[in-house]
Amino acid sequence: MVLPLAALLWEAKKDGAQGFWQAISNPDAIAALKLTFGAAIVVVLINGVLGTITAWVLVRDDFRGKSVVNSVIDLPFALPTIVAGLTLLALYGPDSPVGIHVAFTRAAIVLALCFVTLPFVIRTVQPVLIELDVEMEEAARSLGAGQLTVFRRVVLPNILPGILSGSVLALARALGEIGSLVLIAGATVHDTVASIYVFNLIQDGESSDAAAVAMVLLAAAFVLLLAVGVLRFYVTRHERA
Repeated sequence: MVLPLAALLWEAKKDGAQGFWQAISNPDAIAALKLTFGAAIVVVLINGVLGTITAWVLVRDDFRGKSVVNSVIDLPFALPTIVAGLTLLALYGPDSPVGIHVAFTRAAIVLALCFVTLPFVIRTVQPVLIELDVEMEEAARSLGAGQLTVFRRVVLPNILPGILSGSVLALARALGEIGSLVLIAGATVHDTVASIYVFNLIQDGESSDAAAVAMVLLAAAFVLLLAVGVLRFYVTRHERA
């Protein structure tokens, strides 16, 4: 694992520090990075809410087809991401059967990233909800607390680490996602995410510039994953004490 990373770093710095800075600071690269980070943050906010609600329903409610829904959630993990992009293009493209045409727009980028990252939040929050002591909620209700108060004061503090961990993992995945975006993302330079921008640079033979932008994404993902590790350490340290 270290060898490929070292090769990427070597390629990124092949033109020197000045070349590296020029590669990541030119207007096209900045536009791609801004769109990537902006879309990823929006996706995390959406999935943080939807993922928590979905996990809650799967753990606390019983309904017909629950096992099917539970299995479908893992589909983005098994499905080639370019197939997800093709599916979204068929659903929200020019010939949309539902009459919604958002292909090649920033909304399409958000939709695609939501699809491939939602399971991270759901699968991180689910185990926490399963292990949550229901008696604490019942005790709070017996003292007169309403449902919203019980969730805000009892449930949320306990599942928040899981929500944050899943959201950070989803954010790291969204930063480097390319497969689901190739067909549905915008084609113009200023509507292209960083992963596709890197791909285009490689196609044009500008491998050092591509490596420089890739290093920015890699550094961001590394920091996020490190943050998850730190968060888990502080959350679980009372269990080790």
